[in-house]
Amino acid sequence: MEGKLYSLTDVLKKTLFFFDSLTVAELTPYVHKRMMRDYTLSQVEEKVVLCLRQHSCFFVDNRNAWHLDLEGNRENDAFYALLLKRQKPMSLKELKGAAWGKNKKNKRLVAEEASLISDGRFIQLDNGYWGLTEWEVEAGQYALKHLVIKALKTHPQGLSLQQIYEVVNAWRQTTVTAIEGVLRKFPYFELVGEGVWTYNPGVQSAYEALTKRYLAALNRQKARWHRDRERWRRKISTLEQQLQEVNAAYREAAAALAQRAEEVAHHEYLVTQMAEKDLLLSLRKKEILRYREHINKLEAKANSILHQCRLWVKRARDGEQEITQLRQVLAKNQASLETMFTKLQQYKERDRENKSKLAELKEQHATRVAELQTEIVELRQKLERAQEMALQEERQLREEISLLSNDLKEALEKGEEAQRSLRFTQKELQRCQEQYRRLQGSLKNPLVRLVIRFCSWFGGPTGQPI
Repeated sequence: MEGKLYSLTDVLKKTLFFFDSLTVAELTPYVHKRMMRDYTLSQVEEKVVLCLRQHSCFFVDNRNAWHLDLEGNRENDAFYALLLKRQKPMSLKELKGAAWGKNKKNKRLVAEEASLISDGRFIQLDNGYWGLTEWEVEAGQYALKHLVIKALKTHPQGLSLQQIYEVVNAWRQTTVTAIEGVLRKFPYFELVGEGVWTYNPGVQSAYEALTKRYLAALNRQKARWHRDRERWRRKISTLEQQLQEVNAAYREAAAALAQRAEEVAHHEYLVTQMAEKDLLLSLRKKEILRYREHINKLEAKANSILHQCRLWVKRARDGEQEITQLRQVLAKNQASLETMFTKLQQYKERDRENKSKLAELKEQHATRVAELQTEIVELRQKLERAQEMALQEERQLREEISLLSNDLKEALEKGEEAQRSLRFTQKELQRCQEQYRRLQGSLKNPLVRLVIRFCSWFGGPTGQPI
């Protein structure tokens, strides 16, 4: 049959004609493959549901499986007979121009072209021609699982593996191994007797519903696990950043301590020089006392020595001013450290109040450094505990997944029990039907009918005895 299918309705007709019945979830992949490739699966599913509900040639059963009504409209029977006779597509223009188109029924058929769309026996091609749904079904585009289901549906008494292979191979090239893998993969293919396989639609619907619930639960668990992992990753990155900041603070504190040690050493050097100068000054004074009688002679020399002493005193005072400036610079450095590290505020205030006690400052700095190292160790321990908690939560998630798998196995076992009860109910139904047929056969006896009529004559209008 030349030409492609015209609309979504024609694709659904072809697919449902070949498979007899399919759910919307099973129809969606085939429609997405044939047309609407630019849409997502959810959008295609919405359009499929809308199309199925709009046209009367589709109907749904109690298992939410859709079927194709092949009875059609009686007014289209003439066109259907013509297409069966010609065995090739035909346009409505050809129908109007043909000689048999003078018939009133054919004219009415042409006038009601819209009725062909809702008739399950006809499909429309993209070139405007009309054909029959039963022509040239392309079975190669359908999944192997659905082909096996169709083969077992057409033979409800069951088929062997080789028979299933022969039936499916006529529609699509495959292998016995692939078919056997499909039969053993899904629980709604049942092995009855020795090598005979049957299909149970009730188990299929239960299996698909349970599979959807299981996949939804897994997706929720996976999303929650991803959220928890992202949260812990952010926590770890935050702790690592804090650890880096603490390390940087430790390095800056060590640099400040080194600078302070250098300043203290310089101050001690200046103090030593002052002591040496004082010693020289005392020696000079002793010489002045020793040589008092030579004061007049050595006045100029004494004045020069005094001037030199004054110079040394001035230099000492300049040294003290430099020490004061250095202390001010040190206080500024301590203030900058206060803004960066709030935890060192009290220590720096005590440091500015007790600048003269250098030894105590060293001890306090050493104590603070030890506290910082202790905090670093505590932060590392917290990080290790957080990682251990993340591992424990991951183990709990895996245990929940294993529990869900066990629940799935129990549900499958319950499905098998439901199958056994269904088979027992079917046997009981067959026995009741046989009893009903025997009763009908006994009622066909003329004598029994005569007795029934006789009883009805003497019965009231409600059939009760008078």
